[in-house]
Amino acid sequence: MPWIIEIISQYGYLAIFALMALGIIGLPVPDEVLMLFVGYLSSVMVLDFSLSVLVCFMGSITGMLISYTIGLRLGQPVVEKFGKWVGLTPKRFASMKRWFLRFGNWAIFIAYFIPGLRHVSSYISGISAMSFKKYILITTAGALTWSLLFVSIGFFVGAKFSFL
Repeated sequence: MPWIIEIISQYGYLAIFALMALGIIGLPVPDEVLMLFVGYLSSVMVLDFSLSVLVCFMGSITGMLISYTIGLRLGQPVVEKFGKWVGLTPKRFASMKRWFLRFGNWAIFIAYFIPGLRHVSSYISGISAMSFKKYILITTAGALTWSLLFVSIGFFVGAKFSFL
């Protein structure tokens, strides 16, 4: 976590945006911890609360859109070529796509709150060729709820503690 503190102290909101986007894409960035820390910084008036929520939200949306685009453009060929090596046969892949087209709306929204699942849900949305309008609507609702919740927890809990 010290490297995150250093990056945020050097680059501020730009670092928060980039870290959120990279974390959503799948790089090892602790998204929830980052947002809790950003909320804490807002509680001690280092950052603005509203702007912090907005930046976390925009970083999340950016990461989700990049992941969706990668899944849409590269996912199908990669799964067809290498899926057999991880047990994803054409039959299983077709079954997964049907399931995702049926329950994907809820899966994307709920996935925001489950580390690991959050990262793959966008790729699967792209691979399944989910309607972009539907995807962006669900992703926006999930990202806003997730960002607001975790930054708020950091803000309200952080205001109760004094870190020396």
